Amino acid sequence: MTESPAFLNVEKSLKDRRWRLRSENERLGLAIAQRLDVPEIVGRVMAGREVSLEDAEQYLSPTLRQLLPDPSIFCDMDIAASRIATAVQSGEKVAVFGDYDVDGATSSGLLKRFFNALHHPLEIYIPDRIKEGYGPNLEAMNSLKKKGIELVVTVDCGIVSFEVLAHAREIGLEVIVVDHHQAETRLPDAVAVVNPKRHDESQEFTYLAAVGVTFLLIIAVNRTLRQAGWYSDQRPEPDPRHWLDLVALGTVCDVVPLKGLNRAFVAQGLKVMARRGNPGLSALADVSGLDEAPGTYHAGFLLGPRVNAGGRVGKPEYGPQLLSSDDPDQCRTLARHLDGYNQERKSIEAQVQQEAMDLVEKSGLGNDSVIIVAGEGWHPGVIGIVASRIKDAYQRPAVVIALDNNEGKGSGRSIPGVDMGAAIGAARHSELIVAGGGHAMAAGLTIDRDRIEGFRDFLINRLAGDVTEASKTASLGLDGALSVEGATTDLITLLEQAGPYGAGNPEPRFALTNVRLVQASIVGENHVRCIMTGRGGQGRLAGISFRSLETPLGDTLLAHQGASFHIAGHLRKNTWRGSTTAQLMIEDAVRLS
Repeated sequence: MTESPAFLNVEKSLKDRRWRLRSENERLGLAIAQRLDVPEIVGRVMAGREVSLEDAEQYLSPTLRQLLPDPSIFCDMDIAASRIATAVQSGEKVAVFGDYDVDGATSSGLLKRFFNALHHPLEIYIPDRIKEGYGPNLEAMNSLKKKGIELVVTVDCGIVSFEVLAHAREIGLEVIVVDHHQAETRLPDAVAVVNPKRHDESQEFTYLAAVGVTFLLIIAVNRTLRQAGWYSDQRPEPDPRHWLDLVALGTVCDVVPLKGLNRAFVAQGLKVMARRGNPGLSALADVSGLDEAPGTYHAGFLLGPRVNAGGRVGKPEYGPQLLSSDDPDQCRTLARHLDGYNQERKSIEAQVQQEAMDLVEKSGLGNDSVIIVAGEGWHPGVIGIVASRIKDAYQRPAVVIALDNNEGKGSGRSIPGVDMGAAIGAARHSELIVAGGGHAMAAGLTIDRDRIEGFRDFLINRLAGDVTEASKTASLGLDGALSVEGATTDLITLLEQAGPYGAGNPEPRFALTNVRLVQASIVGENHVRCIMTGRGGQGRLAGISFRSLETPLGDTLLAHQGASFHIAGHLRKNTWRGSTTAQLMIEDAVRLS
């Protein structure tokens, strides 16, 4: 197949990207626009995301009524729902064991809210990232058993916890696994294992986050209790739709594809979030400075990092507590703590990132097809973020390992076309790592210090070919070209119709053509702020390039004020002191003169 010409003839940008038009099918974009009676640019954006004419209406207006499946289609779902319903009816002590990230926190908080509505206590157990690591562990199971817990529901973890769950059964602790990570042919020893990535599943819903699977479980339990006659005027049936804000938050922050059911979860969940019915999310929005209707950007970059912050610095229980509490005072206190922990996390992250980047440069690791870097005393709570930064800087998969004596905790991030999770799973089977697993784009692991070099060789040999192929096709997809005058808040409002945007439904990206860079300056620690005008000084638009200082993009912008550029990025609304303007989030550029 002949490759299409580079968009605007950009074969190599300042970020070494070839620019391409996401869709060259103008007829499809126009047909979608006409059928749905939306502006042509909205139709063009949808065509660029491979939305067919037949699916366009559902894509534009995703609803749970249309997209929510019968939970019973999932293996073990009815078994899990029946066991939980029995526990509720018989007054058993139940606990939820969740992961320490946002998906785990929202899944745990969602179950807690459901149990609160049933007036049944539920203990939340979130492991300490540093002391206990990821997933169920022997000490935690023993502790829960000593407390009299009879049933444990794991959320966002447990699918490969074979030894721990076998031990749980031996000590008389029943476990239900609710997960979305890649399953093996062998399943853990549990009462029920609910996971759309089981090998005996249809694979239709493998894109769900754990919080989405947990929501389906709640619907199934609700139905089971209804059929059993549990609900009455004195004991009304709860409506899970009230908690879709948590489902939206977890789905966005786990960076799963926003397609199908996930689009409905997020679209409807953001509406619920905007009503501020959850005191914890409301308090978190206040400390985050969020004073507008929330979107996926706010969920992913303002709220999510703060929920995550507790788990990163040793207070993993704070996130689920905040999300499940109805006490405004407690919520405000927890939100302030999490905001403070987020600031602490940023400081720790900056230090580890600097040390990791220096190590990559000095050791020449940046030339490897997979960058694996390890350091003594690095905080395990920030290594995932640092791996992501290294991945972005070198455009290749990265694994960052925090060493503590003879053991290392690692976190990896990948690039499109390179399956990190499968590679980590293969390393585990080869006994190169103690434990590990994850998704195509992200994974975690535990490794002995003396196995790191062997692990490095294994990962490079396994992924080198995929990285080479992915690098050949590295490009920047754009939805079209705009003038400075055309980059308006009205345009942004039109584009919002095709949202929510996120993984699998990328936010529209445009090239502003032949703009003159009026001003460029450093803001914050390493961001570059720009003022642009169009030809002949027409129009004026502000832009910002995050974390681009001392990169080819940022340094070129700073060094060539007054020059002409093609500048690519996302348009966002910027509200300041009651005034809303358009702003370009700069991702790439090409200098013209």
